[in-house]
Amino acid sequence: MILSLQGCMAVGKTTAVRYLQEHAPYIHVSYEINTDVVEEIKRRGLDKNKFEDYVEIQKLWLNKEIIRWEKAKNYPCSIMDFGAEEIEFYTLNYPKTIGEDWDVETALKDELQAVRNCMPQRILFLDASDEILRQHKENDETRTRNFFEHHLKYFLPLKREWFCGRENVDVLRVDDLSREEVGIKVKGWCDEWIERYRG
Repeated sequence: MILSLQGCMAVGKTTAVRYLQEHAPYIHVSYEINTDVVEEIKRRGLDKNKFEDYVEIQKLWLNKEIIRWEKAKNYPCSIMDFGAEEIEFYTLNYPKTIGEDWDVETALKDELQAVRNCMPQRILFLDASDEILRQHKENDETRTRNFFEHHLKYFLPLKREWFCGRENVDVLRVDDLSREEVGIKVKGWCDEWIERYRG
């Protein structure tokens, strides 16, 4: 069984999966580790704001997600810190956020189809107000999050529309929750769906 955590930058996904690692050892946590792809993009001098380069960049990300999903399948239950649903969403929507109307669906037809076969059974979308998200960002000195404002202004409205309301997506508002309370609620959600799928 594969679950996934979704949401905006700084909403608390990493905090939640760290709580799971400590309090739910029966759940395998798959982190989104990007170093190798980022280095390859730099090595090749690819520019995501050029169509041809963007296609090559997204091939790297899509293929990486397939490999990650294959590894996650080896465990009875895995939770993804962003799963295949994220790379599909980003691949199709990033051009819109920079004012481009690229035919990404055609250019990456095979890769997108492959990644669509790697979707989690259930997704928990962590959401909060823009004000709370900014507070989280400012209070987290471990990350620079240079892409934060672009994400908040252009991506998050698209992401909420894309995910919220889907049959396999649940939403958790975290505005008034402490870090531990978020962890407790995410663990409760995981336990509920593990039990449902077992039943």
